[in-house]
Amino acid sequence: YTTLDTKEPLLKKLNMYKMMSKVEFTVLDEILIGITNVNENCEFNKKIKDDEKVKKIVEETLKKIETDGDKHIRELSEKFDNYSPKSFKLTESEIEDLINEVSDEDKNDIRFAQKQVKTFAEAQLKTLSELEIETHPGVILGHKNIPVQAVGCYVPAGKFPMVASAHMSVVTASVAGVPRIVATTPPFKGKPNPAVVAAMKMGGAHEIYVLGGMQGVGAMAIGTETIKAVDMLVGPGNAYVAEAKRQLYGKVGIDLFAGPTETMVIADDTVDGEICATDLLGQAEHGYNSPAVMITNSKKLVDETLNQIDRLLEILPTRDTASISWRDYGEIILCDTYEEMLFKANEIASEHVQVMTDRDDWFLNNMTSYGALFLGPRTNVANGDKVIGTNHTLPTKKAGRYTGGLWVGKFIKTHTYQKITTDEAATKIGEYGSRLSHLEGFIGHAEQCNVRVRRYGGVNIAYGKPASKLKN
Repeated sequence: YTTLDTKEPLLKKLNMYKMMSKVEFTVLDEILIGITNVNENCEFNKKIKDDEKVKKIVEETLKKIETDGDKHIRELSEKFDNYSPKSFKLTESEIEDLINEVSDEDKNDIRFAQKQVKTFAEAQLKTLSELEIETHPGVILGHKNIPVQAVGCYVPAGKFPMVASAHMSVVTASVAGVPRIVATTPPFKGKPNPAVVAAMKMGGAHEIYVLGGMQGVGAMAIGTETIKAVDMLVGPGNAYVAEAKRQLYGKVGIDLFAGPTETMVIADDTVDGEICATDLLGQAEHGYNSPAVMITNSKKLVDETLNQIDRLLEILPTRDTASISWRDYGEIILCDTYEEMLFKANEIASEHVQVMTDRDDWFLNNMTSYGALFLGPRTNVANGDKVIGTNHTLPTKKAGRYTGGLWVGKFIKTHTYQKITTDEAATKIGEYGSRLSHLEGFIGHAEQCNVRVRRYGGVNIAYGKPASKLKN
């Protein structure tokens, strides 16, 4: 039923048939396993090899940045971007000149988008309250919210200049009160992209560098002779940027592990095929491996959407990318009920979830795993990507099961503190601490408690022994 050179399209079709069926097909499972293992050059095995290659390249690159600093950064910039300025850091006059290249209309559009992001981030910040409470007479516990002290914001600009990524990272960090915001972006067509630089500066960046890819995030995290290291990295990027962030995590904090853009459309007969197809392809143009999934309970809508996808791919200027992404990663899942649609949506946990049904709020109340929801046909994922105000740096690869996306709270560290204000409280807490430390075998811990019981409670406890039960 297949040959080696055609098995990958068949693999996709078999997966589609299985997803659209109402029963589990053991035979299809066996076929899928079989054709995946037929040849080491199949798509699955190629991806493993590609991932290992990326991992090795990034690991070697980061080691050289650590040892060679600016020298290796310049070598990489010359190699990948054919860009080698006197300094990768833009001066204030260079920034001003670049901003002057941006039209007034574009600058006004940037201001409008940043105002939306800032307004929402400020409202989110107000939900983060500091706390102080007396939990026992004389025992004060609390927490303070402190901004990360230095953040590196990566703004992609290789294939597309991602102006909006500056809003999402730089503006949000600024609202959080981060005192040092470093932003870096690759050169675009051999020079700094004026609109991206304008968005960075207008958003509140304190330092702007023109450095792309793994060398950009590596320089910010590790530091060089001319670039002081940051405490946290945020922002999307290609496979090398994502892998660099993964390897650097621990040395610095990161926002999240981001993969290729994902989109999901949950729709019923309240909308038509054109709007569904437009929303699927609108995100598929991001890259050749951007999953686009539709979940519906309408066979009629399935047929309409497939026809509209074919039509739009004839006229979409970015069809060379979108068509490959749809061919290799597109899915339509036909369900019987809304409950089944909900189950599949939570199982897939897509980055962007566009909901267009007769019960959008029901999905809002019952969805548990996703990056961001876009409710109703009047809004769409592009609004979230560019202008509406919610952050577009979101979890992918099912990470929505355990984390949300970038928000003002990611730039805030919540630190606890404690104090004891009376001798009675020091004695009481010390007594319990002593015995509980002995319970675990930590004698040194117990003595930290015992010395307080001796000094503030006047109780003579033998060294290395647990405190006895004291009178209230």
